[in-house]
Amino acid sequence: MSRYAKATVALIMAVIAGGFYAGKMYLATDNPKSTVAGVYSSQPAGEKTTANIPPSQGVKPARNEAKVQIPENVNEKKSATGDKKTGQTTTSLSNARRGWGIKRNDNHQQPEMPKAIRDTLARYDAYWIGSPGEKVLYLTFDEGYENGYTAKILDILKANNVKAAFFVTGHYIKSQPELVKRMVAEGHIVGNHTMNHPSLPDISDDEIKKELQSVEELYTRLTGKKMKYLRPPKGEYSERTLAVTRQLGYYNIFWSLALVDWIPMPGGPQEAYQSVMDNLHNGAVILLHAVSRDNTEALDRILKDARAQGYTFKTLDDLVAKKS
Repeated sequence: MSRYAKATVALIMAVIAGGFYAGKMYLATDNPKSTVAGVYSSQPAGEKTTANIPPSQGVKPARNEAKVQIPENVNEKKSATGDKKTGQTTTSLSNARRGWGIKRNDNHQQPEMPKAIRDTLARYDAYWIGSPGEKVLYLTFDEGYENGYTAKILDILKANNVKAAFFVTGHYIKSQPELVKRMVAEGHIVGNHTMNHPSLPDISDDEIKKELQSVEELYTRLTGKKMKYLRPPKGEYSERTLAVTRQLGYYNIFWSLALVDWIPMPGGPQEAYQSVMDNLHNGAVILLHAVSRDNTEALDRILKDARAQGYTFKTLDDLVAKKS
């Protein structure tokens, strides 16, 4: 049986076992009922399954496009948490759940994003892309469980003198303390991916606070450092969750380039490489999953060839400082 066929069988088994949420696809938009081109796919947190599904999200690679219906899900949970920047409390903010996704192009231009979404993100200091006028890339990885590749990824980053950001769950810190300490020692940013990977619009303000602070307490106890960057689980957010998390001191970090990379790709490392290189653009915030062998084997070429095209790699600290 081929590698791809094995992965397909494993996925079917995982669905039957209830190991992950399949078929959840939608694009960032200001209208929950609109139909747009692009795909978002969400996965839950926790231990790896037989299908090696990571605890995070991805967007459809450039090889296909599809129209999907954005589901309407307006959660009415509210609290009176205040927002310093707007003076509003969360009782006055929308909690309509938004999924994150990108409508791509193939000409290395920045992806499209509706102005209303851009304005909402900017209001709460959330980031998904850098300057359109600079050939700068921001590399990020999501870490919910360890699949045996993070040490090699760190080796490759060190050899290429590239600093990245790793978004970790509480499970990851508990199970991989030495890798987390190595990330810090080698100059990488470690961000918060929540304790239990819930969809933030589905939980209360106090529950959001607990999800973030539980991870930060583990991280601070381990490293002596604080966290200030958050990747919302599954890329799901609402105006309320942006306000609450910013009030807690976090910058929400989304992305402008990502892959469905938590299962083996039919084309292996070459497909992972090509999918990234074909979609590079100025200011790209790149999301990769550290559970992927294909990504790991393609990473060194990606870093070297991106630099050969004139790109430089910077950190989220550079991104936030530039826009502040």
